[in-house]
Amino acid sequence: MSKRIDYYNDPSAPAANSLVPSVNVVVTNEAGELLLIRRSDNDNWALPGGAIDLGESIPQAAIRETLEETGITCEITGLVGTYSDPGHVIHYTSNDEVRQEFSLVLTARAVSGQPTPSTESREVRWVPRHEVGNYGMHRSMRLRISHYLQGDGPHIG
Repeated sequence: MSKRIDYYNDPSAPAANSLVPSVNVVVTNEAGELLLIRRSDNDNWALPGGAIDLGESIPQAAIRETLEETGITCEITGLVGTYSDPGHVIHYTSNDEVRQEFSLVLTARAVSGQPTPSTESREVRWVPRHEVGNYGMHRSMRLRISHYLQGDGPHIG
């Protein structure tokens, strides 16, 4: 199985060879819980998201990726921030692609569906805000979620 390896300000990281616009989505339910996935490629907890396809808008990509990875249909409500730190690179071992971080993080509310794992997500669950810190995730994902929880956005970086 291919793996995803995140490097952050690591001198031993491979050099980036691509830049792919992507989205992450902070989806909340009526109880204010956050939708998290446990990624299949690195076993970390994360917000749903992925690459923006040619021919689709940023909100369309966010809605599609959320549905594909979680079984939840959502409605986009806002922007947490932009994340493009060249010190954060992501190595995909299946094809040796090494992406420089380029992510737009949006907010959304759940409209319908039930949390359902996919090939990209081993687990999907609603997590109360006060429990998010108990979930193992990469520091870049934790930063995105903390920016959302602080509510002082949008963050540009």
